[in-house]
Amino acid sequence: MIVVAKIGGLVACVGLAALLAGVRREHRLAGLVAIAAGFVAMAVYLLPEASLALLVGGVVAGGLVAAAGTWVLLRQPYLLAFATLACIPIRVPVDVGSEKVNLLVPLYGVIAALWLALASQLVRGDSRTRELGPIALPLAAVVAWTGVTVLWTDDPRKGAIFLAAFVVPFGLLAVGIARLPWRGRYLTWLWAALVGTALAYALVGAYQWITRDVFWNPGVIVSNTYAPFFRVNSVFWDPSVYGRYLAAAILVTLAGILLGGAAGRRVVGLYAIAVATWFGLLISFSQSSFVALAAGIAVAVAVAWGRRAVVGVVALGAVAAAVTFAVPQVREQIVDRADSGFTKVTSGRSNLVAEGVRIFAGHPAHGVGTGGFAKEYSRRHGLVGAQQRRGVSHTTPVTIAAEQGVLGLALYGWLLVAVILATLRRLGRGFTSRVSLAVGTVLVAIAVHSLFYGAFFEDPTTWALLGLVGLVARVPKKPPPAGAPLSEDYAPPDVPASPEIETSA
Repeated sequence: MIVVAKIGGLVACVGLAALLAGVRREHRLAGLVAIAAGFVAMAVYLLPEASLALLVGGVVAGGLVAAAGTWVLLRQPYLLAFATLACIPIRVPVDVGSEKVNLLVPLYGVIAALWLALASQLVRGDSRTRELGPIALPLAAVVAWTGVTVLWTDDPRKGAIFLAAFVVPFGLLAVGIARLPWRGRYLTWLWAALVGTALAYALVGAYQWITRDVFWNPGVIVSNTYAPFFRVNSVFWDPSVYGRYLAAAILVTLAGILLGGAAGRRVVGLYAIAVATWFGLLISFSQSSFVALAAGIAVAVAVAWGRRAVVGVVALGAVAAAVTFAVPQVREQIVDRADSGFTKVTSGRSNLVAEGVRIFAGHPAHGVGTGGFAKEYSRRHGLVGAQQRRGVSHTTPVTIAAEQGVLGLALYGWLLVAVILATLRRLGRGFTSRVSLAVGTVLVAIAVHSLFYGAFFEDPTTWALLGLVGLVARVPKKPPPAGAPLSEDYAPPDVPASPEIETSA
């Protein structure tokens, strides 16, 4: 079964790569079939104790729900984006063999409906290809190489979970988002839904902080008992994921402020939203989320204001650091950790990074295979049983280097550069530029966040934003007013305007 699972993972990833980069309808249909076949092979391996009747019943029930969802998506395609946003916090504990994992089960139902919708459209002659535009090829290469490296992993279970639970379904999600028609009012409503849910989750976090009552996660509950400050997770499983969601809401709001999207009362409202969301982020005490937010703000301001932004960014960082350090609990934690050495300052992650670099140095050409980091780390340190959980990497680039070698790291870098070039260059002052800036800065923030909380490809938000990169890349950007700072960087795109394009103020 291990061989079947590895081959299934490879087949599914190759199928997804064909869907991302293929230019012929027949090849893309074959890719969809390969995705389904590979996914089934991995599911059979991961769920060996499930009875045949239970599996068949689950497939039939899921198929009926997915069929109904397909009917809806074909008529209202933007429901895919809104359903994804609604499902992001909802993780359900699932037993995968002997391991319990928290999976985005409702979102998988949405993606199953999307698979059927894509198959229906391609069968009926849909000729669109490479919807992700400038990032289609690098993302396809990343996906394909990830599938190849699972062939030699020493931990096929972890590799299969990574591919079946994250890469393959979320890759489909990116394609579905990129295929949406450009509708300014729907994108505005999507922004409103994002900031509205972020504020609602911040209120839940405030309730937790006041009542000292955290939901779901027993690990956070235990750590709050001994920590000098009280962390909240709102409706999310992990405080860092909650913090990253709020940081994303702040950054997309900032795009409207920086690129002239609002004036008067509207801009005051945007500032109020950003400040209120920041307070919700503060009580998560997620250091990685604050660093990610700072990086996103720095990039957004630098892109919007150019060289003049340098002094402003430095001043903003100094103010943010002063405000954060003014919180007694944070100051105490930083000082205490600094006194005890660099390893404790980084919560032990410096050791993981150092060992990850050594693993990469030992396998530079091809790595230890997708999902193999923890087992290789445990083997080197003699960890057994539950101790192996200490070997989970928290740094995405290090994980990629250790598991996929120099080629995997190079492909990841190619993808990030392609994202930045596609979203943060040639911005004007129109709605399209604001969307592009928002997408680019949030992806930069997630990439920075994944340096400390290694969940770049495991986060559906990442893939949804990659889909939005493709969506925004095919829409012309409005040039800035004459004499505006951005006019030096702006160049009109070669893509002709579409009669179906709608803009929003």
